[in-house]
Amino acid sequence: MVTWTALTGIAGLTSLALAGQGGALSPLEWGTGPLTVDALPHVVHVAHRGGAREVPENSMSGLMTAYERGTAQVLDFDTRMLRDGHMVVMHDATLNRTTSMGGPVRGLSLRDWQGVRLRPGASLRSGRRAERPPTVAEVLDRFGGRIVLMLEAKDPESLRALAGLIRARGLTRSVFVNSNLPEVALRAHRLGLVSQLWRSAAQMRTDRPERWAPFVDLLDVDYKARDMDLRRAVNSGVPRVWAHTVITPAQRDRALALGCDGIITDAPGRLARHPARTPKALKGFRGTRTGSRRTGTQRTGSQRGARP
Repeated sequence: MVTWTALTGIAGLTSLALAGQGGALSPLEWGTGPLTVDALPHVVHVAHRGGAREVPENSMSGLMTAYERGTAQVLDFDTRMLRDGHMVVMHDATLNRTTSMGGPVRGLSLRDWQGVRLRPGASLRSGRRAERPPTVAEVLDRFGGRIVLMLEAKDPESLRALAGLIRARGLTRSVFVNSNLPEVALRAHRLGLVSQLWRSAAQMRTDRPERWAPFVDLLDVDYKARDMDLRRAVNSGVPRVWAHTVITPAQRDRALALGCDGIITDAPGRLARHPARTPKALKGFRGTRTGSRRTGTQRTGSQRGARP
């Protein structure tokens, strides 16, 4: 069994930091600058869209709840570009599913965005106040350097704008920048960002992930993929391989047993209540990883089965 302390080491630091500042956000690496991806524990849990089965997805309140609970070491959110170039937090290309409005996100200006209000799912409505979905700048300012962040560039053409926001805050080693497109991951790498690539189970059947090892820092794989495809990803030479979008402890434990070292989940609170089981097979798979953070080496240079 994986030591529960190892799974929640940074989560514990989060709680201490909050308690020490009367609930105010404060950096975890005291006196040494922002928290970076290199400080992540051996096994990582990611709150996908803040933990979309437990909080309103891609909302500031949801991200804050996930942060304060300390059940995940990484906060994930999606990004879209408005017509005036401002970056906002939203998964879909339209407003229809998650807000009280309709129409394309790209049709709005930042001024228009001030009037958008999130509409939580039916299971989350009780006691939830209406809130505006945040901008990317607001999320980076609230959490940047205090916890590792993961953002998906839903609009590939927005990558340079995202890089500017991240660089301006000194967060290039604190934010994973995600895409389903290898060419976007390559561009992120060339911009000096921490690059992440997600792949669906169908894509993984024909993927050759070893080709991406020179420029992908994190391979984000579908937990529904075949065992052989997950093993191929784990042994590709990409430093980190995390599984999405996990809901149950059994799904998590299988991914860990096949060698994944991170779990992206809509239910971080649920998983935290069930410590991970690590079969003996886990040790064997992990011993074969190359170029990974586990060996102490550093990289140089620089709809629910599919990654949402």
